[in-house]
Amino acid sequence: MTDNKQKTNLTTRRGALKKIAAGTGAIIGATSMPLLGRYSQAHSSEPIRIGFQVHRTGIGAAYGRWYDRTTMAVAKVINDAGGINGRPVEIITEDDGTDPKRGAEIVEKFATKHKCDVAYGTLFSHVVIGSAPRAGELKIPYFVVSEGHHVASGMLNRYTLQPGITDVKSQVQAMAPFVSANLGKKVAMIFPDFAFGHNHRDYFSEAIEKQGGKVVAKIAIPPTETSFTKYFPKIPRDTDVIYHVMVGPAVLTFVKEMGEFYGPNAPQIFGFIDSLEAVDLASPGLEFLEGTYFWEGNPRYAQKDQSEYDKFYRKAIGIDANGASISDSKDVSTYAHMFGCWETMFTIKDAMEASGYQSPKDRAKMIEAAEAITTMAASNEHPQGDKLFNGKTHQVFGKQYISKVNGQKLEVVHTTSIEDGFYPDETDYTKKPF
Repeated sequence: MTDNKQKTNLTTRRGALKKIAAGTGAIIGATSMPLLGRYSQAHSSEPIRIGFQVHRTGIGAAYGRWYDRTTMAVAKVINDAGGINGRPVEIITEDDGTDPKRGAEIVEKFATKHKCDVAYGTLFSHVVIGSAPRAGELKIPYFVVSEGHHVASGMLNRYTLQPGITDVKSQVQAMAPFVSANLGKKVAMIFPDFAFGHNHRDYFSEAIEKQGGKVVAKIAIPPTETSFTKYFPKIPRDTDVIYHVMVGPAVLTFVKEMGEFYGPNAPQIFGFIDSLEAVDLASPGLEFLEGTYFWEGNPRYAQKDQSEYDKFYRKAIGIDANGASISDSKDVSTYAHMFGCWETMFTIKDAMEASGYQSPKDRAKMIEAAEAITTMAASNEHPQGDKLFNGKTHQVFGKQYISKVNGQKLEVVHTTSIEDGFYPDETDYTKKPF
């Protein structure tokens, strides 16, 4: 892409930001849909079948459990309001085991056995990368709720979209200025050794260097690792900031062992909340995190300026002000990620209604309608906040939150702008065939 084209794309998105600020473009579900009304509305009593690819087992199980709760809650909200095109939504769930090969098999089951209209929900990036090619071959729309840069990079296909959650490249680009200005320039990174972690390694390194900083250590850890003390001596003594983003069932062990290793002499610490998703911050052994910082895709703890949209969202799923289940205060949600399920489901609804979706023969029209989405205004449908969707790259852009641990809770201290996460387009899926 030429520099002029890059500037044109960024200028167009900035114009869309002004629309959000002006409160315009709120059509269906507070989403701007240029193709609205282009297609006739559906007239069928058959349910809309959404194939939910969920990590019930494997290293993504904690996320899968809350992706499931969110999906069932949003399906109920949609159905209580009349469904999609007047048709009820039916969620058909299959466990992929957080495994790429099994993920591809699940996508095939959705398309051939269950006769689903779309597939949806996948989180872990290696599973997305393993599943998306099969979705493209079977020509079934595949809406992922991941964070990897694999969609926007152009490595997948026109049938794969990520309209409900931002990607790592956008996240770290927005975070880097805060880290550099407030915590330090020499950063040691600890990340999981698969595609998601590699995105952090590559894109944060690039982003911090633009701020005059440097990554002094890149420590990749197998996602199935259960003990981490042996990795900490690899962190250089002159490190200003430890940047950690871990996933899987051993995240609590990781954070505890980091605290035991450093004691009161730790460098500044900046973590992605992935390292503590579904973990109670008041857990014994996490006291050393007091005063450290985390990225959050959506603030786990209800903030002083909590929106009515966040209140609606929490109530619908059954989550308290601390981000835990209202029926069990120890059952902590994956709040920084699961909103992507809620928002993606409403985007599917919007695209189906704008295209007059009736059956799988309308899948191409539905994808075209999704690609035409631009602004998504904060609303009950988009409780995390305003967003911009780039139809060319199939990737959404939104605000990011930096929170500080204060009294064993997370308090938002900085919110980035949507614009902070912009980067030049790397592909144009709208020019690729169906």
